[in-house]
Amino acid sequence: MLRASILLASLARIASAFSIPQPGDPIPGSSPALAGAPRLDRTAGRAAPTRPLRRSLCASVVEGAFAEVFAACATGAVITGWALYLGASPAIIGVLGALPLGAQMLNLPAAWFINARSRKVVTVSAVTVSRLSFLPLVALPWLALAPATKLHLFLAIVAFGTIVGVIGNSAWVAWMGDLVPGRLRGQFFGRRTILLSVAGTLASITSAVTLDRAAPHGLTGAALSILTAIACVSGLVSLTLLLRQHEPRVAGEADVPGWRALRSALGDLRARPFLYYQLAWNGAVGISASFFAYHLLVNLRTGFLVVAAHGVLVATVRIVSARLWGRAVDRIGARPVLVFCSFGISLIPAIWLSTTPERLWPIAIEALISGSLWAGHGIAALDLSIGLAPRPARSFYLAAFACAGGLGFGVASVLAGQLAARLPAHFVLAGQWWTAIHVLFLCSAIGRLVAALLSLRLQDPGARGGVPELVRSFGDQVRAAIAHTLVPDVRLPAFARLPALARRRAG
Repeated sequence: MLRASILLASLARIASAFSIPQPGDPIPGSSPALAGAPRLDRTAGRAAPTRPLRRSLCASVVEGAFAEVFAACATGAVITGWALYLGASPAIIGVLGALPLGAQMLNLPAAWFINARSRKVVTVSAVTVSRLSFLPLVALPWLALAPATKLHLFLAIVAFGTIVGVIGNSAWVAWMGDLVPGRLRGQFFGRRTILLSVAGTLASITSAVTLDRAAPHGLTGAALSILTAIACVSGLVSLTLLLRQHEPRVAGEADVPGWRALRSALGDLRARPFLYYQLAWNGAVGISASFFAYHLLVNLRTGFLVVAAHGVLVATVRIVSARLWGRAVDRIGARPVLVFCSFGISLIPAIWLSTTPERLWPIAIEALISGSLWAGHGIAALDLSIGLAPRPARSFYLAAFACAGGLGFGVASVLAGQLAARLPAHFVLAGQWWTAIHVLFLCSAIGRLVAALLSLRLQDPGARGGVPELVRSFGDQVRAAIAHTLVPDVRLPAFARLPALARRRAG
């Protein structure tokens, strides 16, 4: 049963409309934005000297790779593996799925904490504590404790690491915004994201193969322990790399009092529709996001190859399509892209309703659609959130957006887990076999459609068109690509063009 759990890490990230990343993660929504990195304030902060800046950027890329190793070996899929190994129910899995985004509610107090302190110091301290807090799990399989006690201890460790990680993640975002000059952000985060995607995919597949090989021999506990130990070592390496990165001197944001900045964020008429959208959208996504891997694992009975192929296909499509979405956001605006992707993503749970153990091919279609639309949605959501947040109170605006999304996702995921635990595992309706997870998928699809309607009310200060212009832009690019394929623009050598030039002059 543990073999399919590898998918949860990818699905959890895909499900996030806007969330504060780990220090090793790419900026949310820019993943993997080659040309569509968020348009952050390009005047904030003074660029570090050339040599410290170059050293810091290189260290950030390598640190991100080790953070991906940590994520693959300690969070996401391995967390699901621990939960199943310790006998967790669907309700517990729903709680675990709610933790990463539910903890985003701590972004508001974290904004106050970070505002008056060195962002590098806060990042290094919080990230170190968060990652090393998983160290007790190394010994968990061999402790002489009751199964229920082990499960409770596991939940406490994961919750503590997640909560502390929110502070470190928020400080890291602010630190990177000051460190990376505006003229380099798009290029740097784009290339960094591609490298991190490769590292994360390789680490995730390696973790899955380890669990796959260990399960038939009854060594699942040992495999989980080894993976967690590797994650902690990777955390120590990332600590060293974080210390090597430069912290530029910047003008603090303390000029704006925290309470006034928070009231401004909550009362801003331009930002309020986005707060409502974040709450509704993440709530609708949270109904089903924590259970896709569980559905593959238990109901569809897929093997490791199918699950791994799905995750790799989603990641590949995100990489390929990000450049297209980034250009669309830059040329037309974030709102049309967000509206288009929101309505498209509303159909994704319906694809899972038609998938059965005998008919798995819709999963491939879902991976293509999901990878493309979530890439555009993430880029547009972050770009819009940055555009709506004025520079002096930006940290509090972003904290409010993340808090709204985390609240919606966390509450919905927990309630969905309770509902799945109380519904019959299998039942017949209209002559068809259904499961409790199918009910969650249907509810999520309806909720996403309602939230997509709210996206029509969003305001985008930088929008230069709407959804019709976006569709026409895509059509023009497709026609241009087809025309170039059928009639390639081949430049002839100079000597080959001489006859035509002679005839033109003679005429």
